[in-house]
Parts: sequence; C-alpha cells; structure tokens
Amino acid sequence: MHTHSSLAILAGWFASVFATSVIWDGRAPLNLTDADLDTSTGPFLTVVKGSEKASHYSHVLGKSKLPTPLWNEGILPREQVVSVTIDNSSVFVPGGGAPQFGFRRTDIIAAVNGEHTELITRMEENKTVFHFSIQKDDVHPLNYTHEYQIVFIEPNDGSHVFGIQLGSPFTNPTGPLPAPNAHSFKVLDHALNVLFATPFIPRAWHNFAVEVDWSDRTLAVWYSRNAELLELVKDTTPNPTAAEGPDGQGDFHFTVLKLPIVNPEDSAEDQGDVVHHGIQEGTTEGLLYSGVFVESASGGISRGLGAVGRA
Repeated sequence: MHTHSSLAILAGWFASVFATSVIWDGRAPLNLTDADLDTSTGPFLTVVKGSEKASHYSHVLGKSKLPTPLWNEGILPREQVVSVTIDNSSVFVPGGGAPQFGFRRTDIIAAVNGEHTELITRMEENKTVFHFSIQKDDVHPLNYTHEYQIVFIEPNDGSHVFGIQLGSPFTNPTGPLPAPNAHSFKVLDHALNVLFATPFIPRAWHNFAVEVDWSDRTLAVWYSRNAELLELVKDTTPNPTAAEGPDGQGDFHFTVLKLPIVNPEDSAEDQGDVVHHGIQEGTTEGLLYSGVFVESASGGISRGLGAVGRA
C-alpha cells in the first residue's frame, strides 16, 4: 500500500509538470493501486457504488492502456487510465435513503484522501476549468437505448451545473429507441440545453474542457480528439438557472450512471420515479477515463502539449 504522503508528493509533481494553475489533479498517479481505490486514498472518493468494494467496479490500468496523449507527451505516460464499470450489483444506497434500484452507477468523485468539502470551495470560485478525456471500453460496451450521465458537478439539489450525456435521453412514456443522437456526447447546461454534441467514435480519446464562471454563471466548452489541441467549440454562454454561491456548488463526478427505461408494468407514479424504478438489463458496461483535472482559468486554459488559450 502506498502512503498518503507519497501520493501527495506525486500529485504535486503532476501539478508542477503540467500547469501551475492546477487546483485538483485526477490524472491517476503511476503508484496508485486498486487497493487505494478501495480506501479512497489519493485523488478519488469512491463511495458511490454498488455493494461490492470499489475495485470490483473501478480499476487503474497501469501500463496496459495508454492515456490521452494531450497531457502525456513523450515516450512514457505520466498517468494511468481509470476504468469505470457497472453491473447488476451497481445499486447505490445513499445514507438514510432507499436503494436506487432505477440506476446502475459507479461514481468517482474529486477528493484528496477522501476529503471533498473543502476542495469544492477551491475548485468552484471565480473561473475554473474541468478537464476530462473519455474513451470507449470495447470489452464492456454501453447500451445506447439508455441514458448515461457520465461527467457532472452535482449540488445538493441533485441538479447538474453542467453535464455530459450519452445514449437515449430518458422519457416517460418511452419514445423510439435508440434516439437519433444516442451515439453522440451531449454537453448540457444546468437547464439541460445541449451546448455541444459530437459522435463518440471508437478507439479515440475524446478530450473535453468545460470552463465555469462561478460569479457570472456562464459556461464555455473546449474539445479535441487524441493529441489535437483543445479548440473552443462553444463560446461563453449564460448558465442562468444554476444557483448562485454555495447552493450552486457540488461534487465533481466522473462516472457510469445508467438510467432505466420505463417499465410499462409499473404504476404511473413509479414510472415517473427514475431513481427507484424501471428496466435495467444488469450487464457489465464501462468507460475509460484519463486526463481528469481542474485548473484555475486566471492564467488561461490549458489546451494540451503546453499550449494555453482563452475563451
């Protein structure tokens, strides 16, 4: 088991190599282990999951998979890819709440050795940028007849400051499946408007950066594939329905959160309860993540390979 101090030292080395403005670095250090995931040691809080230990659902992949090249120029990568999966046991039971039988979910939450409350206040003031790269897991494919919420910031009211969606959006009653844009990423604002969409092509790293202005309540979106530098794909746009101040702040999640399909045999009331009811197949499904970090936008936005831009 690696010590907290060794992980902290390596995290600090990451920050110095990549950008001095990094607030939280979730690019999994090379010495992070699956056992660390079980104890939320290092940059991830791993308690939002099913009944098995965290390493049943999430893994660091060592040298077996190359991360996005955007932050890993050179011969040797500086981070590990993180695999996030769900199966039929992925039913989260929140403290004091009912099991979320409608969902199948495994969430990884930004933290520092399990602490996330103070981190939220540092990540979510002024202008900050949330970076993440996503690749298909060919061994554990998604079922695009379902909706997946995969990256988001979640305040206490359960809304999302912004969100990344895949699959067919949940509707009641259920419409034609899969939806026409099911195989595309959709970047959503707080009111669920689509700010940007792009096909989820296989065998490519899809790099995103979402800039959040916490004072003016605006969003901007950057995107690229593989080693291409991030490009601005959605200029600064209002996000007015997001709450102001602490009420609008929340944990930063990257996940596989699969919503159900309405069960026609359920009561009308239960059909509308997406959290606790609906159809799930129980298959093992997953996504691959790398390049996850949060930076201040005060010095610009890291576009990759040492380049900096501004929205």
